[in-house]
Amino acid sequence: MVVEDDFNVRKLMYTVLKQHGYEPVLAKDGLDALEQLDKISVDLIIVDIMMPRMDGYEFIETLRVSGWDIPIIIVSAKESFDSKKKAFLLGTDDYMVKPVNEEELILRIAALLRRAHISNEHKLTIGSTTLNYDSQTISTSTSEYCIPKKEFLLLFKLLSYPDKIFTRRQIMDEIWTLESDTDERTVDVHINRLRERFRDNEDFEIVTIRGLGYKAIQGK
Repeated sequence: MVVEDDFNVRKLMYTVLKQHGYEPVLAKDGLDALEQLDKISVDLIIVDIMMPRMDGYEFIETLRVSGWDIPIIIVSAKESFDSKKKAFLLGTDDYMVKPVNEEELILRIAALLRRAHISNEHKLTIGSTTLNYDSQTISTSTSEYCIPKKEFLLLFKLLSYPDKIFTRRQIMDEIWTLESDTDERTVDVHINRLRERFRDNEDFEIVTIRGLGYKAIQGK
């Protein structure tokens, strides 16, 4: 759904989204959007801030207070830090300043939809490999694995963001948190174990980025 009071901007976003395979629904302000959301289901919302009747801030707050966890991207001409801070505190997931790069908008939409799907399903599928977060098991076309928790969390993290580089420190901070008896070499050990376990898996590969860290890529 695109919530935007400017007719030309609405029309442009409709065209761009349609060209990339989406089915956009248009709303001219927050109230119009809420009325439509009572009747239809959408996967993601793009919303402006400055609109008549109900602005973007009030619209987002209304959704979040009501328990809606749908992904939201603000696209606004307001570029101050205070505007962005308020938006994120109210519950927006992303913020872009007009005029936006159309390709970047499409990439951000795809990323948010992917994360929302992973979060809702608690599953991540890469090719014929499926990671089930609840049971912490990994199934392929030929086998099912139940691996140590840290290895599972590490692989789930890398595969959730294919081609994104994570430093050892980032991985340590998220997966090992405050466990003071570990150091960054622990990450290398777990990476090597994962590589050994899945050395014949053609759905993904864990790549070392020298001097930086690691990333996962789809397909070998």
